[in-house]
Amino acid sequence: MRVAHAVADVRAAEHALMELVPDGALMQRAAAGLASVCARLLGRVYGSSVVVLAGTGDNGGDALFAGARLASRGARVTAIATGTRLHDSAVAALRRSGGRVIEAAAPAVPQAAAAAIMAADLIIDGILGIGGHGGLREPAASLARLASDAADAGAVVVATDLPSGVDADTGETGGVAIRADVTVTFGTIKPGLLIDPGASQAGIVELVDIGLVPHLKAPPAAIAFQSADIVALLPRPGAESDKYRRGVLGVLAGSDRFTGAAVLSVGGAIRGGAGMVRFASARPAVDVVRQHWPEAVTTVIDPGPDASPATVVESIGRVQAWVAGPGLGTGDEAEALLAAVLATPLPVLVDADGLTILARRKDLLARQSGAPTLITPHAGELARLLNATHTEIEARRLAFARRAAAELAVTVLLKGSTTVVASPDPAEPVLVNPTGTPWLATAGSGDVLSGLGGALLAQGVQPASAAAGAAAFLHGLAGRLAARGAPIGSGDVLAALPEALRAIHAD
Repeated sequence: MRVAHAVADVRAAEHALMELVPDGALMQRAAAGLASVCARLLGRVYGSSVVVLAGTGDNGGDALFAGARLASRGARVTAIATGTRLHDSAVAALRRSGGRVIEAAAPAVPQAAAAAIMAADLIIDGILGIGGHGGLREPAASLARLASDAADAGAVVVATDLPSGVDADTGETGGVAIRADVTVTFGTIKPGLLIDPGASQAGIVELVDIGLVPHLKAPPAAIAFQSADIVALLPRPGAESDKYRRGVLGVLAGSDRFTGAAVLSVGGAIRGGAGMVRFASARPAVDVVRQHWPEAVTTVIDPGPDASPATVVESIGRVQAWVAGPGLGTGDEAEALLAAVLATPLPVLVDADGLTILARRKDLLARQSGAPTLITPHAGELARLLNATHTEIEARRLAFARRAAAELAVTVLLKGSTTVVASPDPAEPVLVNPTGTPWLATAGSGDVLSGLGGALLAQGVQPASAAAGAAAFLHGLAGRLAARGAPIGSGDVLAALPEALRAIHAD
């Protein structure tokens, strides 16, 4: 797994390490790692043109020392000062190696600085470090825009520790930020490098070991699963396994109008390894599911005064977990069925229409059994649950996922460009999904994910956040395998799930 630590914990670890090493040693380690990555990206260092955007802090020093190393190998290095003061020793080292410095502290960026950026083969961003908050101010904002233009023209942009303008703890930007092709981060990954919008600004993240890990005493703030982590979580059938021991999932999905959601969620559960899926819905949805998934055990819900929701849920049969919501509708009958499922002492995953119901009936989440509840909203659905806006959610994904988990006492899987999983337990790190593709933004994709997540809950994957993280990983990987750069539908994601499972075991 890739672990990320909060800024305060990184600072404490850096302080402890600096007590043990000579003054300036950490900066030299960071600069050496940064220069090595830059040299590899350039291919041929001698004669190349490098620009260092240098701020007043330690990040500016790291970038300047890296520039000095590249200059000593024959690169033409120009440092552009974004503040009134630079790291003295680093500036001296750069000048000794043949580099030059241009002042850009005035609101207008000097023509010489703009020309240097547009002519660069590689640009090193060292404007702000992990202490930066909010978007960049002038002249740094104008330099960031110029760097973006240079990148469009072929320059490679490398961020020092994290892109300037990105909040290291949250990934929030709040304005202009550097858009990097590669981010060279030191000691440990920062959460903002894993979570959008910061993750989209960071490009490829490369971690340089500076000896910090033994001094990181606090647990990670965020974790990104890798294939081996998913393999360790997934149950494997043994010689004594049967369909009941492998996990039985109950699915309440679909309706007279919406039958496709039922097909996709049941398919996600079956392909996700559930030993049995018990599916209940209106007759049209049941008929379609029977055609697609004859292995599902189905129950028709006949509306009527004698069909109480509790009786319906009981009649479906014994299960180990529930999925409720995809295509279910949002009327009184659907609300009563959701309430009956949430009254059971079993894990429940709520998605789609179920989330719309919860937006007006949050009291249904006050479960007497204490069983885990997992909700899987996209930004719009979470906005309704929290009385926020879609734009606010997208800009502060981590903050809102954590807020929803705390306020609603549920595990939250916030779908999007980077999927974030937050537990109601504040001691648990958030999980950030590293897989996926923009091609997954297609109708029914979330229904597949809900069935897959429910299957993992039924198979006993605990806690609910781990089941959610594993489901997001496999769903994203299946999307990548199905797409391979071409448009896909949700049926293609379903078909690719077995390949995704084989792939993680091969890794």
